[in-house]
Amino acid sequence: MESITDPNMSDGFTSAMEEIHNEYLKTCGEIIDQTTEPCQSHREFVKCAVDTCLKKCKDDEMLFETIETFKRDLVQTSASLKVKRHAVSEMISEIEHKDMQKEDIIQKIETLKEEQSKRKELILSQHKTNKDRLKYLKKARGVFQDHLAMEIRTISGKTQVVKGEKLQFIFRNINPSDLNSAYIVTLGLNQDGSYQIVSSDPVLVCLPVLESQLQKTNKLPTFLASVRKEFISQARR
Repeated sequence: MESITDPNMSDGFTSAMEEIHNEYLKTCGEIIDQTTEPCQSHREFVKCAVDTCLKKCKDDEMLFETIETFKRDLVQTSASLKVKRHAVSEMISEIEHKDMQKEDIIQKIETLKEEQSKRKELILSQHKTNKDRLKYLKKARGVFQDHLAMEIRTISGKTQVVKGEKLQFIFRNINPSDLNSAYIVTLGLNQDGSYQIVSSDPVLVCLPVLESQLQKTNKLPTFLASVRKEFISQARR
């Protein structure tokens, strides 16, 4: 057995160890060379994945912000639409109310037209009646003058249906001491065609009673005869 102190043995051992070390280093280098590229690829893959995730997160954040913005806009739009619907509803109610008022006004106008037409017909009828009555009185003037010693005059009166006409009855031959003395009663015609006593000279206390009887009976000759009797009675007192 060779001694370890043998120079040849020592050199061989050293040489073997160096060879083994070199083989180890070579193997390690090959391993490193074989793992360096996958590690680099892995790092690049991880970096790319991280970048993709970061971009995805950023895109998601933008998307969420956009969604939130849309939600806020939707809430504001809904509130605005609600206000507009309320305003439109009020406007429609106001239009309907005005349409009802319009219909009511139209009906009132039609009613007024009908009433005006009826009133016009009534006025024309009363006008004709009054004209016929005045015409009759004027024709009867001679008869009254002959039998009652009475004169009939037409005087102006703006308030009468027959414009400007009132009737004034002048009695004479009343007072025995002065047969020419005039006793006067003035009549007008109301819009309904009834007689109205305007005045008397001298004043007769019973004139309201005579007027009431005249309006009830519409008999003018009887009224005039009663007035004449009252004037005679008053003149003889």
